[in-house]
Amino acid sequence: MALVYPPSFTWFTSRYYAPALGFLMFAVGVNSSEKDFIEAFKRPDAIFTGYVGQFVVKPLLGYIFGIIAVTVFGLPTPLGAGIMLVSCVSGAQLSNYATFLTDPPLAPLSIVMTSLSTATAVFVTPMLSLLLIGKRLPVDVVGMVSSILQIVIAPITAGLLLNRLFPRLCEAMRPFLPPLSVLDTACCVGAPLAININSVLSPFGLTVSLLIVAFHLSAFIAGYFLSGSLFHKAPDVKALQRTLSFETGMQSSLLALALANRFFQDPLVSVPPAISTVIMSLMGFALVMIWAKKKE
Repeated sequence: MALVYPPSFTWFTSRYYAPALGFLMFAVGVNSSEKDFIEAFKRPDAIFTGYVGQFVVKPLLGYIFGIIAVTVFGLPTPLGAGIMLVSCVSGAQLSNYATFLTDPPLAPLSIVMTSLSTATAVFVTPMLSLLLIGKRLPVDVVGMVSSILQIVIAPITAGLLLNRLFPRLCEAMRPFLPPLSVLDTACCVGAPLAININSVLSPFGLTVSLLIVAFHLSAFIAGYFLSGSLFHKAPDVKALQRTLSFETGMQSSLLALALANRFFQDPLVSVPPAISTVIMSLMGFALVMIWAKKKE
């Protein structure tokens, strides 16, 4: 619908993203307990591995594909920079919901990983962008903290409290949460596609899309096999592999898009982040369907 008739999603502007993602975190909270989060903090090795995947493995892949875009495909340098910029940002909250759909017990661990990468992105993202692209990008510290509070901490806390204080109400709500969450997710994916339709359909759109697919696919695979080799003795190794795959393969492309629009004069830099927002979400939830089907 976003491709055929963009106005069907263009109304879902950036001001709706925070409450939309917050609703997904609320749904996770309603289906979790505080014990789940306590257990998550007992796995510092997994948290650290997720962090390495997000801020070491992914930037290396972004640099490689950015160089390939310019040297092999002959694309303009700003497009290569845009791919690298996508690899420098923190994890995406959608990865938490993807984990919740495939392996609910590990959703708190995914939330901890994403929150940590988001909180430290105020320092790491500018450093990586300077290292890979050669441009220092100031990141809004207050904005990042506010984002974590609004999108992650507050909704999950509300869900956990509701689950503890009003269990019957939560029981009545649970059947309605999955369809509402699907609609919510569709808006979060469809809106960036509709709003950035010109970038997707630009002369470079197809080539950049293929490179972005290859970049995210490599990140999903790297996260999966990295965790498999490190935690092969863990009783829940397969669930951990899926979780770390989501964490490595999905990142806050919307933040990359905002940085590209704000700090780069060339509009081509924003094309890869715009396409990544869509590709990353579609690939992540395609994996949700594949892995959920295999578990059944």
